[in-house]
Amino acid sequence: MKQPAAHGLLDGKVTLVTAAAGAGIGYATARRCAEEGAVVVISDRHERRLAAAAAELAGLTGVEPLAVPCDVTAQEQVDALFAAVAETHGRLDVLVNNAGLGGTAPLAEMTDEQWHAVLDVTLTGTMRCTRAALRQMIARGGGVIVNNASVIGWRAQAGQAHYAAAKAGVMALTRCAAIEAAEHGIRVNAVAPSLAMHPFLAKVAGDELLAELAAREAFGRPAEPWEVANVIVFLASGYSSYMTGEVVSVSSQHA
Repeated sequence: MKQPAAHGLLDGKVTLVTAAAGAGIGYATARRCAEEGAVVVISDRHERRLAAAAAELAGLTGVEPLAVPCDVTAQEQVDALFAAVAETHGRLDVLVNNAGLGGTAPLAEMTDEQWHAVLDVTLTGTMRCTRAALRQMIARGGGVIVNNASVIGWRAQAGQAHYAAAKAGVMALTRCAAIEAAEHGIRVNAVAPSLAMHPFLAKVAGDELLAELAAREAFGRPAEPWEVANVIVFLASGYSSYMTGEVVSVSSQHA
């Protein structure tokens, strides 16, 4: 697959992408946003990978992005992240909530610690960042939030009760936030990818599982991270100006 050319869909938009270090959807989104003209801000809890991502983006675009270390489970770090965006750029136009944590454990064997770890990053972290963004966007009278959900929020999969519950929660959070934000000119939507292949996923998931998941896809292959990022860019752009409260499946698997 060939990545499409950029069209300036986010020209000048100050766009924050969380969990944007590494080789997955977060970095692909930051890169696509930058290619579409956005003023990109990236965050991640892994400082070394965050610095590497910032350097790579600078090499691609010629502009060094603001890169702020942030663990979305720590409210003070979330507050510092959004304060840094406001101080550096004076506003926030787009937030992409990408931070999430997975894992596999049968429910009967799952510990409270495993449950809370996944929920705190994936759902509560999304809430913390959404809340912080809304406070800035409401004051300005506009903005866009795009959350990263998952098709697993719709469907059942063994060993994924915590992750599925968290992603279903992200979907519900998206819908409720959209209703509250609409009167302020703010749109809130989500993407629901299924399988997006990147090197880290290939390391932690077995070949047999990856082959099984790929076989479920209509195209018989995983998505490339930039294919998910393209949908995020669409939802962040003016091309989706009448969409809010939607969860868009980037997959054939709606259920």
